[in-house]
Amino acid sequence: MRFEGTESYVATDDLKIAVNAAVTLERPLLVKGEPGTGKTVLAKEIADGLSRPLIEWHIKSTTRAQQGLYEYDAVSRLRDSQLGDDRVHDIRNYIRRGKLWEAFVAEQPPVLLIDEIDKADIEFPNDLLLELDRMEFHVYETQEVVKARARPIVIITSNNEKELPDAFLRRCFFHFIQFPDRETMERIVQVHYPDIKRRLLREALTLFFEVRAVKGLKKRPSTSELLDWIKLLAAEDVPPEVLREQDPSKAIPPLHGALLKNEQDVHLFERLAFMARRESAG
Repeated sequence: MRFEGTESYVATDDLKIAVNAAVTLERPLLVKGEPGTGKTVLAKEIADGLSRPLIEWHIKSTTRAQQGLYEYDAVSRLRDSQLGDDRVHDIRNYIRRGKLWEAFVAEQPPVLLIDEIDKADIEFPNDLLLELDRMEFHVYETQEVVKARARPIVIITSNNEKELPDAFLRRCFFHFIQFPDRETMERIVQVHYPDIKRRLLREALTLFFEVRAVKGLKKRPSTSELLDWIKLLAAEDVPPEVLREQDPSKAIPPLHGALLKNEQDVHLFERLAFMARRESAG
């Protein structure tokens, strides 16, 4: 079975090729790209498209690789022993399975998402090399080996916050999600808002890409922010003519809070608008 996208996710040809190549090679698919380009959602859509369960492991700065395998709760066992609980006689009662363990023993091979791996410590990826390669790990407290029933499809996302180790990169199939061009973006919007008026969509996309092109932006608006903005434009019934009359170098776009996410960028547009007014007055 091959991934061909879904009704709710517009997958470009190169993305579909990358997903299917990673599945064929039985290697993790490492996905990078601008925030908001659909990296995390991709795992859910692959699971839907291939009719597989989805297991999600969202990484934080404090996440350790061991947590993905299992954790031994020694504190609870000590407390139970003091209370005379019979559970203490079986150490398995205090072994908490991690996301990799869940993926390895799932009855149906799942899609395992390791989301934003670059948030963790630099050694985090290397600490998972052996487990992702061999699809097994050792539980020291019980002296058992947990082996994958079948190899899960592993999707790993990164926002490029830090470089990943070469040894880890060698074991992955890599794909960079390019920011959608106008035609692809139009398809994405229509998937989410099939009833959107054509003129509103056309003018919104024109203004959106003009905003992204403004020099000096600290954070350019992404796909997810465009979808929020268009939803607001439709809800507030903003006429397409208002968008056509907007010039990102002379005025802040209507409902700009959906597009501009920090004060520096708002101030940039305010300065551009102020300078434009001075020039026209002069």
